[in-house]
Amino acid sequence: MVKTILSAFRVGEIRKKLAFTAAILALYRLGSFIPVPGVDTEAVKALEENYSSSDILGFLNLFTGGGLSRIAIFALGIMPYITASIILQLLTVVSPSLEKLQKEGEVGQARITQYTRYLTVGLSAAQAIGYVFLFRSQGQSAGTPVFESFNAGSVILVVVCLTAGCVLLMWMGELITQRGIGNGISLMIFASIVSGLPNGISAWWTNPDQV
Repeated sequence: MVKTILSAFRVGEIRKKLAFTAAILALYRLGSFIPVPGVDTEAVKALEENYSSSDILGFLNLFTGGGLSRIAIFALGIMPYITASIILQLLTVVSPSLEKLQKEGEVGQARITQYTRYLTVGLSAAQAIGYVFLFRSQGQSAGTPVFESFNAGSVILVVVCLTAGCVLLMWMGELITQRGIGNGISLMIFASIVSGLPNGISAWWTNPDQV
């Protein structure tokens, strides 16, 4: 098995695909550390402990590779796209028109994929609005305002940045699937989970009773 894997690396096409996949995943991780405009990074750092102590927030943060706790441009991760895909799959059962599209082969599947993208944008925007007000309330409770100014313009800017970040991730995932190795969306989720392993191992090593 090891010999087979090593032989695969000698193939130029496979090396290019691996390099392309690694480059996209590296960009994904980089975007998880770049905060959106108008965010007080010091206040965000003060709130990060809330994510480690909250099961729900910690779970969501896990699938964004820590981007949510930093309010990064990739804070939404790829979850809105996955949610949209699940919704479209469920709708094909109850919607005759979608069921018909599903049976039309590649053409129908392309249409469903397009609908999934549109729904992803809507879900991303709605989720971004929810996170904006969540962080605002948390900042007020902690006495450390997260946003430097909170008005209609700043809210729209943050929502647009977060939504655009999710759409960019969706595109990057599709690029990996088309030109890289494996399923791009699955690899991004895997990369997010793996990125949290060092902190988890460190926490277990220093205080195993609380992990």
